Amino acid sequence: MEVAEKDTLQPITVAPGASKQGGMGLPVDLLLNLALAAVDILALNTAFVAAYFLRYSLQIGGEIPGEFDVSYQDYIPVQAAMTVILLVTFVLKGMYRESRGATLVGEWSSLLSATSTGVMILFAAVSMTRYPASSRALFIYFWLLAIVCVAMARLLHRILTTSLQKRGLGVRRVLVVGGNNALGRRIMHSIATEQSVEAQVIGFVDLEDCDDFGRFRCLGTLKDTPRVVREQHVDEVVIALPAAFHEQMLKILDDCERMDVSFRLVPDLYQMRLNRVDVDTINGIPLIAVSQVRIRGWNLLIKRALDVTTSMLVLTLAAPLIALTALAIKLDSPGPVLFRQTRIGKGGERFSFLKFRSMRQDAEQQLAELMCMNEVSGPIFKIRDDPRMTRVGRVIRRISLDELPQLINVLRGEMSLVGPRPPIHHEVAKYEDWHLRRLEVSPGMTGLWQVSGRSEIPFDEMVMLDIYYIENWSLGLDLKILLRTIPAVLCGGGAF
Repeated sequence: MEVAEKDTLQPITVAPGASKQGGMGLPVDLLLNLALAAVDILALNTAFVAAYFLRYSLQIGGEIPGEFDVSYQDYIPVQAAMTVILLVTFVLKGMYRESRGATLVGEWSSLLSATSTGVMILFAAVSMTRYPASSRALFIYFWLLAIVCVAMARLLHRILTTSLQKRGLGVRRVLVVGGNNALGRRIMHSIATEQSVEAQVIGFVDLEDCDDFGRFRCLGTLKDTPRVVREQHVDEVVIALPAAFHEQMLKILDDCERMDVSFRLVPDLYQMRLNRVDVDTINGIPLIAVSQVRIRGWNLLIKRALDVTTSMLVLTLAAPLIALTALAIKLDSPGPVLFRQTRIGKGGERFSFLKFRSMRQDAEQQLAELMCMNEVSGPIFKIRDDPRMTRVGRVIRRISLDELPQLINVLRGEMSLVGPRPPIHHEVAKYEDWHLRRLEVSPGMTGLWQVSGRSEIPFDEMVMLDIYYIENWSLGLDLKILLRTIPAVLCGGGAF
């Protein structure tokens, strides 16, 4: 058994405490679900009225003889039963269950299944009881309209909810306990980069005093948890401690229940990289093994085939653009068209990295003078308004045209279309041990960090994205990143 790929880690709810209270003393989560149910009820009844109008008023589907004409009053019991049955199927399909990271596609898939099931159940009941209000065409119209109406209503509900959350309304404030270990860092990053904005990491506490991690603040040690929860108005605590600290976990769980704060516990098994766990049994005894990095064997062959075919196609189609870019660089400033730099590839091997030159010819000699202006964390150097940039360089950097020559690196096998950013040797010299994992695979022209914020993402979070990519690689993930790269390049967000 191989655990399914996911875009984010999903902390497991163990025993949530009481949720924050809303109006009438009801938990906020319950109020939100009641509001969503009200939206569904309105959409379902609108769809039913519209279906009756189409069949009996407009007579779409064939003319209705007088003896078969059924008044709307006769359909009211059917409409009421339909509403109840569909709400039950929605509940059974988990459409009111809290689910972080749920996509529209997943939600609409559940909607299609639940609506189909509910309509079939009621139509069968009406047919067996020979109830006079049983037009097959009306049921078909309602089935189609219900899916559309509920989907659109939920989409509007999601848009409105997201808009309110962006203004700080209904956003849960999350504290991560154990945020200074690899698991805690990954949890914080997963929550912070989640597409929805229903949760905000306000910081973390750890076993001992520590420094901030990127954008995440260290708010104290484990014994400070109750104080931090009170002072920071925390709504939820996510515990990401190793299993050896079970006594500390139990104390924090007791504190959360006493303060009516919900909590989630991330099982220590995540340290084994669940996405790479294979489970087998011998006479009913489970045996757990951790698989190796996925980008090898046939997977590596498939990835290499994608790299070669796509690179050749892009180089062919973009040949006129490449020629015009090279000419503009040559006319704009003295120096070579291509910039060559030694970078570190898979397994620490060095290779000659190619880019269109976007800076003055003496840019490398001026680097030491500009180090004090570095705008990013970690062992990498980036400044938004680099004085070494040429006029043409600013344009091609903004829309990533300077990256096109790296397709040659891809064809040579030194790089891949998708992978971690290729580092410079003096950056690698400053790596911590866990940073070195990003060198296990070939570097890429694009990757998760580029489509998640590019230079605006702190270095440690960039490395975590790279490690996530390595552990979760699939052809589908590569294609998804390549597709997401297009709008990221066109928008130019984080490109400097």
